[in-house]
Amino acid sequence: MRPNRTLEIGTGLFVLLGFAALLFLTTQLPASGLKFGRAMLGYHVTAEFDDIGDLKVGSPVAVAGVRIGEVSGIRFDSKEYKAVVILRIDPQYNQIPEDSFASIQTTGLLGGKYIGLSPGGLDSYLKDGGRIEQTQSAIVLESLVNKFFANYASKGGDSQSRGDDNRNKVESKK
Repeated sequence: MRPNRTLEIGTGLFVLLGFAALLFLTTQLPASGLKFGRAMLGYHVTAEFDDIGDLKVGSPVAVAGVRIGEVSGIRFDSKEYKAVVILRIDPQYNQIPEDSFASIQTTGLLGGKYIGLSPGGLDSYLKDGGRIEQTQSAIVLESLVNKFFANYASKGGDSQSRGDDNRNKVESKK
């Protein structure tokens, strides 16, 4: 009876340890928003955008292609009708000029969104609670395609009729 009790306790501890490890790992996923360790480090700055496209909490913040932080929050400003994006910047990147430019960019043609920072030239740097004034909203692929087709249609986008016009011009020169 004694060996079975030890085996049961050992098995129970193993299962409990497995659940604890699983819980810890799920809180480390970018979409969970529950992070321990480095997520609490760094400083937060805000940036306002007219359109954030498909930007999500956990999306990267990068300078020159190097990840320096992540999007830690997104809220809507009902007075200005803009999206306010909260960026958490890793503490080692504490010399980003105050006049830096933030834009929402896409990884590849159809990839995920991220915030790209272009450093400014001032000698004063962003601090915790600071704000990036210069921003460029996301370029939404669907709106570009719609604008292209609307422009094409407004200019008589029928290629057959343009071909006939060109043929008439050539024949009239003969």
